Amino acid sequence: MIYPKTPTVRAALVFNVQPAMKKFVLSVLSFLPAIGFSAEEAPTFDAAAAERFAKLALACVAKEYPNKISHVLNSDADVAPPRKLTPAFYGCYDWHSSVHGHWLLVRLLRTFPNASFVKEARDALGKSLTAENLKQEAAYIRGEGRVSFERPYGLAWLLQLCAELGEWDDDQAREMSANLRPLEDAAVERLKTWLPKLSHPVRIGEHDQTAFGLGLILDYARATENDSLARLAADSARKFFFSDKNCPLEYEPSGEDFLSPCLAEADVVRRVLPPYEFGRWLKFFLPQIPTLKNVVWLKPVSSPDPSDPKLAHLDGLNLSRAWMLEGIASVLLPSDSRRNALSTAADEHRRAGLAAVTGAHYEGGHWLGSFAVYLTTRRGIEKSQAPNPNNQTNSKPQPSK
Repeated sequence: MIYPKTPTVRAALVFNVQPAMKKFVLSVLSFLPAIGFSAEEAPTFDAAAAERFAKLALACVAKEYPNKISHVLNSDADVAPPRKLTPAFYGCYDWHSSVHGHWLLVRLLRTFPNASFVKEARDALGKSLTAENLKQEAAYIRGEGRVSFERPYGLAWLLQLCAELGEWDDDQAREMSANLRPLEDAAVERLKTWLPKLSHPVRIGEHDQTAFGLGLILDYARATENDSLARLAADSARKFFFSDKNCPLEYEPSGEDFLSPCLAEADVVRRVLPPYEFGRWLKFFLPQIPTLKNVVWLKPVSSPDPSDPKLAHLDGLNLSRAWMLEGIASVLLPSDSRRNALSTAADEHRRAGLAAVTGAHYEGGHWLGSFAVYLTTRRGIEKSQAPNPNNQTNSKPQPSK
């Protein structure tokens, strides 16, 4: 979390937001000392920083080209420009980046309702998220040959957008949320059909990764009280990951990763197990986490060429590692000696990741802002409910057969 340096800035951050958001902001500030961040050590996350991230999204949500479409052609009739194929989410280089660019704007509007970018952000959202556009998006997803379209990464981010709008007490948000319903239903249906058939998890560090997608899906399902989807996501995590041991973290990263296979797996499992059980599981899954202070064990990475669309992924890896490390630490018992090493590594990755969110190259600028906002607003921790040991969704791991 990027922490305000002075009491004055911290007070402004708390009291210049809507009442519904004050509890969230206060919880963020109160959490920071527990994971070792101080006002002297961390840069600020204020309206100015939020504006910088918002501008990255505003610069691309309606920018059609360059565009990398994932489009199955069934005939000549399917040849069309992106704005015709997916009229809501055609910008930001690709569909999933456009989706989480819209999520970024909603998230920042909720957090900073009086910021300078508010009108422009609201106008952009209103132009994209119309009933007509989203009906066409739903029809596109249901089209022939598109059963695997944006599955699971883009669909999981879409559900995050739906959840964010659903939690926002705002008239425009309610209208956009209603407009999204056909596409939201299509995404949920697609994921509920796919997950029971997935025989093995996809463990790569890019979009197809199963663990990261499950984390976003589970957070959405719990936020929207979709119990059947929550059970399915938790059961999938149980099936895929509860028997895993000795994850080879030293093999990471691959040269084009923006997600850590090992940390993402731990980050979804901490959403499913009660803290004590998770701590035990983590001991066998990532035994290399140090228990002593000041031990170097996981260092940030740097992109060799931020202008290369694939090599720029490594800048995002630092951001996602940071929030996953924070998430893992957040559920460990206070007495757990691994918390310090996790928090130190999270802080190092946060610094490296945020420093790379410059917008200098569109290859990274069109999506890194979303990762930065997900990290700095603690979305993945805020929306992860503590498991209930008496709930079937959160039951203990079963022996592998």
